Amino acid sequence: MHVNLTDHDANETSFQYFYLLPFSGETRSKPFITAFFFLIYVVGVLINSSIITVICLEVQLHKPMYLFICNLSIVDIFYTSVMVPKLLHMLLSGNHIVSSAQCYTQLYSFVAVASAEDSLLFVMAYDRYVAICNPLHYTQILSPGKSTMLTIGIWAAGFFNSLTFVSSIVYMSSCHSNIIHQLFCDIKSLTQITCTTTEMFIVVNFVELLIFAGIPLMGTFVSYVIIFSVIFKMKTNENRKKAFSTCTSHVIVITVYYGTSVIGYLIPAYIEALDTVFNIIYITVIPMINPVIYSLKNSSVQSALLGLLRRMSFGKSDARHAH
Repeated sequence: MHVNLTDHDANETSFQYFYLLPFSGETRSKPFITAFFFLIYVVGVLINSSIITVICLEVQLHKPMYLFICNLSIVDIFYTSVMVPKLLHMLLSGNHIVSSAQCYTQLYSFVAVASAEDSLLFVMAYDRYVAICNPLHYTQILSPGKSTMLTIGIWAAGFFNSLTFVSSIVYMSSCHSNIIHQLFCDIKSLTQITCTTTEMFIVVNFVELLIFAGIPLMGTFVSYVIIFSVIFKMKTNENRKKAFSTCTSHVIVITVYYGTSVIGYLIPAYIEALDTVFNIIYITVIPMINPVIYSLKNSSVQSALLGLLRRMSFGKSDARHAH
């Protein structure tokens, strides 16, 4: 299906619209698919919103580590919000056409939050490194002011990187088709339908992968090599156990996040079903389970969540008694 095209020449075409086709021939399963995405989106937003609310309200959680966890929940809400509402609209309305402006806005938002998450996961690894390897200077190295500036820098870098990246891809000519066999306008799908790759895009893509994927991943790996070497040298099992418990949740999140993103990136685009499955895991399931992993592994977050729930339930019961 081709819609509203503007020809440059016989082979190169600039599309004004794209046609998103995430689930080809799945009309019978459409109600189930719609219900699945709606449920997973609502649950993910509620869980992440609960984490953000608890960290903001509980004074004992006003520490650098919890500031970063709070920002991870914000990133996870943005992740699903970039893709799922538009997908639900397409499934419910049957209108799969998106304008080029909408498509590139979606791509911009996705790259921004992905860049922010890569940097944030590295900063969280550094936070654990300082806490375990240099605990006496933790409050100096990661003071509230420095942690806030780090967070602002993470978001600013993410949005600037996304602007540079999308600027390098938006003027590339398309010559194959304007049909995108994916849940949303992602990088791999858009580059599959282009026939000219600009030098600027190649350079920007390499630099972007190096700065926002390669360096953070390498920094995280080195941090945990040092962390585990320090933990294994601890004299008592109790100290080792306590140190492990403070970083296991982050290690699980990093493993799941980078594991699915690398596998998803390596899957050939022509294997559409598998590519779609990994995109679903990467964009909807992981943002939902990240806060669950942290709340299950972190006793402070658990107790703060339970305390908030108790106060809310007692507040409701008091209001009923008053009436």
